[in-house]
Amino acid sequence: MSPTDYLEEKETIKKFLTEFYTDGENGKVFVYGLQLTKIAHREQTELVINLDDVDQVDRELAERIAQNTRRYTTLFSDAVFELLPTYRQRDVMAKDALDVYIEHRMLLRQRFRGDTQPSDPRNMFPPELIRRFELYFAPQSRYKPLSVRKVKADSIGKLICTRGIVTRCTEVKPVMVVATYTCDQCGAESYQPISSPTFLPLTMCPSDECQKNKSGGRLYLQTRGSKFMKYQEIKIQEQNDQVPIGSIPRTMTVIARGEVTRQTMPGDHVQITGVYLPMARTGFKQMNQGLLSETFIEAHCIHRVKKMTDDEFGAPLNDEELMALAHEPDFYEKLSSSLAPEIYGHEDVKKALLLLLVGGVDVNPHGMKIRGNINICLMGDPGVAKSQLLCYIDRIAPRSQYTTGRGSSGIGLTAAVMKDPVTGEMTLEGGALVLADQGVCCIDEFDKMLDGDRTAIHEVMEQQTISIAKAGILTTLNARVSVLAAANPAFGRYNIKKSAEANIQLPAALLSRFDLLWLIRDKSNSENDLRLAQHVTYVHQHSTQPPSQIEPLDPKLMTRYIAACKLKQPTIPESLSEYIVSMYVDMRKQSRLNKGGHNQTFTSARTLLALLRLSTALARLRLADVVEQADVNEAVRLMEMSKQSLEDDEEKGRSANPVDAIYSIIREMSDPDTVRFDEARQRILAKGFTPDQFEQCLDEYQRLNVWQVNQSRTRITFV
Repeated sequence: MSPTDYLEEKETIKKFLTEFYTDGENGKVFVYGLQLTKIAHREQTELVINLDDVDQVDRELAERIAQNTRRYTTLFSDAVFELLPTYRQRDVMAKDALDVYIEHRMLLRQRFRGDTQPSDPRNMFPPELIRRFELYFAPQSRYKPLSVRKVKADSIGKLICTRGIVTRCTEVKPVMVVATYTCDQCGAESYQPISSPTFLPLTMCPSDECQKNKSGGRLYLQTRGSKFMKYQEIKIQEQNDQVPIGSIPRTMTVIARGEVTRQTMPGDHVQITGVYLPMARTGFKQMNQGLLSETFIEAHCIHRVKKMTDDEFGAPLNDEELMALAHEPDFYEKLSSSLAPEIYGHEDVKKALLLLLVGGVDVNPHGMKIRGNINICLMGDPGVAKSQLLCYIDRIAPRSQYTTGRGSSGIGLTAAVMKDPVTGEMTLEGGALVLADQGVCCIDEFDKMLDGDRTAIHEVMEQQTISIAKAGILTTLNARVSVLAAANPAFGRYNIKKSAEANIQLPAALLSRFDLLWLIRDKSNSENDLRLAQHVTYVHQHSTQPPSQIEPLDPKLMTRYIAACKLKQPTIPESLSEYIVSMYVDMRKQSRLNKGGHNQTFTSARTLLALLRLSTALARLRLADVVEQADVNEAVRLMEMSKQSLEDDEEKGRSANPVDAIYSIIREMSDPDTVRFDEARQRILAKGFTPDQFEQCLDEYQRLNVWQVNQSRTRITFV
């Protein structure tokens, strides 16, 4: 292999930057020429060179860049630095502190040395001090990202692409790039470019005047004349699907500088492109580590990606696509059935989980905050797919954390005090609830948690914050998270001979914070068991859900639609306020009447807030700006169905004879002998009954001559 001529390479790079173009609507578009013009006028800071573009022009050059990235970063920076004067069309008005500093030094040089011609600052100052741009490389699209475990020693110095989950981000701090010194004898200035984490400051003046006079001038660091850059350290961890059997996830350090900082937060799944380098140590640390060397990635590009896939977040849906989806017939049922279609049944539970993904609207009155996130607890017998539903929500949610009750402590859920290895300061490291901020936290085996650890969730579920008072750190962390918990009853299986309180055995303060509490029973039913067995065997044979009437949506499309729904902020009109109030009062009345028997759930003001959250989430699903009465009815129906799941069918008898239950409700509404047809129908549907059951009750009792319905179907009159 012949040695590379880097001067010739620089000319090739200049030719590529000036001549590369793409075909646009109005002719040729010089991609990098336009960016160079913006950089020359200080309108743009970063210049990203896409290696796919280089590959189109010169495949060998693209390969050399990927194999020797640090050297080619310098070559590209020098080429851009030399090309900028030709692209400058006007004087730059915006000046920073370094511009003023350089201008003052040039004026002083002209005054004391008598230079009549203004000198070029490029000859007086190092290029690192004058440059106002940052150069990065974007990887070729044909290369797949590596896992953290597969980045090995043969990748040192090369451009690599890896993906993982961000576990820690430091604060963005300034790091010195060029150190400027002033001599106390001759007044000359010296410059020291810095490329390593540590440096040895200059002490003796290297100027000709001090060397001739042998005055031994001492150098002092000038902070004003030095150049600093943004610096951030990121820790990424291997993703769960990349960890081999019996291993623990590996971590890697990523160093971001300049415009690459503040691109991610803890909990994000990212794809990082950068140069894999060894970390240079000096002094005692170098002696201590011996021949071993720590490594890191010098980041060039950071992109957030979806979990379990290599795809970046897709472009948001446009208005036409959104409206086409939202106005499809039975879209609500289609969207809910697309959640975990391989799991049989649980239609209402899936609708509730869909509303959890969408969420309600946050309300911030003066001095307080009312959360919009929806919390759901799934409690049921073993083998009813609770954990599978949690895993599916964890995969489809853009931000989520999955944990179990016994595997989590209170500190692991909230925050822990750690010592920063870079600065030595005591810092907070977020737990699962902080990492899932503005996402979903799935907690399995919720009933197995210790009581002391479970109380750490109380503040998060209502106030959406975590208050910390540890090691002299007093702060409040944001934990705007929806909690999805799964638990088993106290006796392993639900015991129908005991009350709901004895079966659940969770404190009322915690249960009231869940908007919906579903009890999933494993009931013996020959017809249902046959369908379930056929469904499970089909999924086991074909690894897909059986054909059904509703075609499930693609998960990627579903994620993009939910992201669009979250942008809506629907409001509740004045006309619905009285209706919602009457529904809540009716719930309280039923709760009071049931107090003598088995009171399965506790109805409080939080129930009213849950009703409002579910209603706004349903309006978001329709992409509407105003909540309608149908949304409130569906929210009440879901709450009624969740309560009904806690009731024993033999005691209640609702499933055995819904007609009698509907008659009792209409009888209570009569004032004194008439009931408005629309009000009766809305109340019956809100209670969880179907329109067919309502019509069956009307026909049956009309044949018995108990009531009469007028021809226009506006009034029910008792005989």
